[in-house]
Amino acid sequence: MKLKLQGQPLDILAMLLERPGDVVTREELQKRLWASGTFVDFDHSLNAAIMRLRDVLDDSAETPRYVETLARRGYRFITPVDSPAMSVRIEIEESLTAPTVGESAAARNGIRALSRRQLIVEVGALLLVAVITSLAVWNLKPSRLEPVTRFAITLPAGQRLAELDQSILALSPDGAKLAYVGMQSGNQQLYLRAMDSLEAGPIPNTEGAVNPFFSPDGQWLGFFADGKLKKISMNGGAALTLADAADPGGASWSSQGLITFAPSKVSGLQQVSDSGGTTQLITRLENTQVSHRWPEILLGNKALLFASGMARLYFTNPQVAVQLIGTGERRTLIQAGTNPRYAPSGHLIYGQGGTLMAVPFDPRRLLVTGTAVRVVEGVQQSRWTGAAQYSFSATGSLVYVPGSIRGAQSRLVWVSRNGAEQPWPAPARAYSHPQLSPDGRRVAVAIEEQESQVWVYDLTRETLTRLTFDGNRNYSSAWTPDGQRIAFQSNKEGASNIFWQLADGSGGLERLTRSEYTHNPISWSPDGQLLAFSEVNPDTGFDIWVLRLRDRKAQPFLRTPSNESAPRFSPDGHWLAYVSNESGRNEIYVQPYPGPGGKWQISTEGGVEPLWNSNGRELFYRTGDKMMAVGIDTRPSFSAGKPRLLFEGKYQPPPFTSPNYDVTSDGQRFLMLKPSEAGEAAPTQINVVLNWFEELKRRVPTGTK
Repeated sequence: MKLKLQGQPLDILAMLLERPGDVVTREELQKRLWASGTFVDFDHSLNAAIMRLRDVLDDSAETPRYVETLARRGYRFITPVDSPAMSVRIEIEESLTAPTVGESAAARNGIRALSRRQLIVEVGALLLVAVITSLAVWNLKPSRLEPVTRFAITLPAGQRLAELDQSILALSPDGAKLAYVGMQSGNQQLYLRAMDSLEAGPIPNTEGAVNPFFSPDGQWLGFFADGKLKKISMNGGAALTLADAADPGGASWSSQGLITFAPSKVSGLQQVSDSGGTTQLITRLENTQVSHRWPEILLGNKALLFASGMARLYFTNPQVAVQLIGTGERRTLIQAGTNPRYAPSGHLIYGQGGTLMAVPFDPRRLLVTGTAVRVVEGVQQSRWTGAAQYSFSATGSLVYVPGSIRGAQSRLVWVSRNGAEQPWPAPARAYSHPQLSPDGRRVAVAIEEQESQVWVYDLTRETLTRLTFDGNRNYSSAWTPDGQRIAFQSNKEGASNIFWQLADGSGGLERLTRSEYTHNPISWSPDGQLLAFSEVNPDTGFDIWVLRLRDRKAQPFLRTPSNESAPRFSPDGHWLAYVSNESGRNEIYVQPYPGPGGKWQISTEGGVEPLWNSNGRELFYRTGDKMMAVGIDTRPSFSAGKPRLLFEGKYQPPPFTSPNYDVTSDGQRFLMLKPSEAGEAAPTQINVVLNWFEELKRRVPTGTK
């Protein structure tokens, strides 16, 4: 039987057969296969070569007969070779005119050279005599291209893909296993399907999981759940907690046993051992940035791809950046893209507006070397987080969820305390953060399209009028208590700071804060003299500040290593409700203002978007799709009741933690944003493309041989 190998898979087999039964480390393989100083994506290339070798030997990583994987160490040829009963003759059929400089490593460093064309290795206990033919790049016979094959996986009846703004797909490095986040009978968890199987099964102990990702050897699956980064063995067992991650934004696992992840959508990237332990900050937010997400480790652990966003609300067009981990040197590769991944075909893949883009990429110089091309249309992507629902293996298989930009448009609706809806006549737009005026007759709302601008909707006249024109990122409105002005975040003069303007549109913008960091206005005190806002600091994340209007001076109220945000003055001005992730997940707290005093946790199972009832005796917040209410009593001392559910529904979530809804002064109706696609069938299909890299090479040539 004649089996074909080329280049590096053959070289790896030769090294394994030189030392049968011994571990050949990944470092040894790297030194043999790549000359010193060569920069390649070693993890991807080695994994692909091992997978090709296993394919030829009809072997598998899960139940190896020949090549065994030792996690984070290397590989071992496990079939005994001390029996003289059989031998395998490994012949390298070379062209008679082949130049000597083209010899493979197996020929240069052969086990036992018997002649000009042959290597013979004594291998016992093998049931097969294999003639392995090297098809070097100079071979006169052209290699056969594997066909590109497309098909769809339909989820079983009663099951659907989770409608999340997080990644929900992961394909194992060898392309043999697919993990996805599914919903069945109201329960969300991970499911695993072998690609050669017709069925998928739930993975125990992964309830509530998001963002699945495989270890380089495919033996572990990482994910986030309950505000933690976790991992679970593919052989079963309990999930192991590795680090805190209150609001995750993706992760990547290196062959060195390190996991790089985004613990929050308002932070830099961190790194932790895959055994757990202390986390290390890897990327720092620059002055105008608020988030680093969707990391991809390159060069073993020497460089890092990630998406970097400056807009607080949406993540549809962040930048794709690369950073050398050792030096911190960083450069922007793509001006508008998300979820970057490096493909061993020599391409940088990323999402853009519901489309997968591919551009030639040099992993040695970490440079884009060509023009980007649209390669897959109609991929589901989150407008809020930038999560593009796709994954591919090192062997060239692609999986993705068909769709488009999720949450692109929404409608304004009233929702009663019992969940009854009443739609507004306003047109569907890309709304965010609606804020009712104090008299309840107007609404200030941001519309995010080519730019983000603040508009005012008049409920009596049913008209929508643009308020802001300076700058291209204006949002997060906060009416003054007298209803005369609207404060908002704007990049009119560079960094996103706080400005205000007359609500009727007359007059110009006036700047209220001056900082190199992003400021987001949230809540005025009842007398209109204080403005509580959040600041995004590269060192401490989200902090709460208060601006005194009379002298335009700002002072920090809460500035800790945790994220504190969404500050909301109580109707009497003596209390401040806010969101903090100090416990490992976002919860609602209340503290006296200006203090001193203790603090009270209001939510019990996570919470964001706090709003007071104007009577001061009730606090609203959201957790997932649920609108919650808590009774509050401040006399003779502060006390909070048990959270109770008001209603539950598919309304636009907050981009971060600030309210993406409002409530009328009587506390009876809620102004919500209902996605235009609400009511559409939930996704139940995953598209698959086998040998996708062959198509990439044809459509997006890299210029390398």
